[in-house]
Amino acid sequence: SERRELTMVSARRTVALAACAAVLPEAAAFMAPLPLGAARMGSRSAATTRPVQSLRATAAAAPHTVEGYGDMSNIVLSGLKGVALKDKVFPTKREVEAIMPEGTWNRDDKISLAYAACSVTLSLGVAALAAAFLPMTMAWLPVWAAYWYAAGTIWTGMWVIAHECGHGAFSDNKMLQDTVGYVLHTALMVPYFSWQRSHAVHHSKTNHVLEGETHVPYTMESGKKTLAKREAFRSALGERVGDLLYGGIRMVSHLVFGWPAYLMAGVTGGPVRGVTNHFIPIGPFSTGNKNTELFPGAWKKKVWLSDIGIVAMVGLLTAWSMTFGVWHMLALYVAPLCVTNMWLVLYTWLQHTDTDVPHFTGKNWSYIKGAFMSIDRPYGAVFDFLHHKIGSTHVVHHIDCTIPHYRALAATKAVEKAFPDHYLYDPTPLPEAMWRVSTQCIAVEERDNKWVFVQGKDGETPEIPATHTPTPNPVSGHWGHPSFSA
Repeated sequence: SERRELTMVSARRTVALAACAAVLPEAAAFMAPLPLGAARMGSRSAATTRPVQSLRATAAAAPHTVEGYGDMSNIVLSGLKGVALKDKVFPTKREVEAIMPEGTWNRDDKISLAYAACSVTLSLGVAALAAAFLPMTMAWLPVWAAYWYAAGTIWTGMWVIAHECGHGAFSDNKMLQDTVGYVLHTALMVPYFSWQRSHAVHHSKTNHVLEGETHVPYTMESGKKTLAKREAFRSALGERVGDLLYGGIRMVSHLVFGWPAYLMAGVTGGPVRGVTNHFIPIGPFSTGNKNTELFPGAWKKKVWLSDIGIVAMVGLLTAWSMTFGVWHMLALYVAPLCVTNMWLVLYTWLQHTDTDVPHFTGKNWSYIKGAFMSIDRPYGAVFDFLHHKIGSTHVVHHIDCTIPHYRALAATKAVEKAFPDHYLYDPTPLPEAMWRVSTQCIAVEERDNKWVFVQGKDGETPEIPATHTPTPNPVSGHWGHPSFSA
């Protein structure tokens, strides 16, 4: 019966993707490079009918076991130096929260609104300056490109504030919280309640191979086609140029098309949920049964409620285009929004993926283990200020997402000190980390009690440091206010 159900899901997936492509023509281009939830369900179906061992497809000549780590053959080390792969006992969520500073969960409406006002003011200000001073001519295209990057980067701060509202970390006043979140996310073409639900699932199943949500990797079985593409590039162009082309295509497919693909078809979503659509929560656009669907029960009504805001926003953009011209609207709004979407994908991708950060399933997965597989990274003072430290305090955010972002720094320092063998901070510069993830985090293979990326060179085994010396997270507070510093 399960196989029959999966076959029906596959059929519904075909219809949904056809409908998605009709609405978004670019869909056909980006479906192939990115893992689709329903496509990966095939690997799950296969796993139910044959031993797990048959899914192990590493090309290494022989396994190379390192005590305390397991088989390390074909694994590439990141700046974490393999610490996430080390077998260890994890604390409970309660034990972790017990070491956090007093007041960690205090949500202050004045502080939250001040941050929201800051992000909104900067966002409107940069758009107003461009509208007032930039001529709509090709000669000014380089300046427009600079505006798109700056505005999209600044607007990401509004995105993070709305994200905080969706988590219940903005205010204890639910009406205030949902109003701020709904308005800000709608302004950025995000269906607030739909995303609130899917992102909550992402937090509840972080780094789960089957039930995770967003950036769930291929398995070696389900990723055969994309791995074959990489090998085809290498065979035709050589390993260096082939990887350059493959990595570039993969990076563009994720950063440019990843966000709309996820919203409309659940690309990189959980395999057990099949196709998911954040605007239409019913078949054939959203599949899954009552136990696996992304938007069960009352959540469907909330999806439709989110759509009201999106439709209203489309109406405003249409009126804008009719009044000032389509190019005016595209240059001032759509292009920067694409940059904001890239930031969103980049954060989610890099905070949960690297060559030596494993995934889990079944009894080997737990909430706190998944949370500790999140990675803090060095985004620098400017991005940390504009984006409210979402990338440099992400581990704590996954331990408990109801912690306000302005309390997360102190909590991060406490967790870093109390759990040095569990807390992950990778000092690798962002461009290098992004390239490593794009080219070497493609598919995972089950080894013992974890699923690991095995895209290293055949037969090579990394050298694990004899002792783990963690690199301190340099993120610090600002403005001198005790609420903002550690």
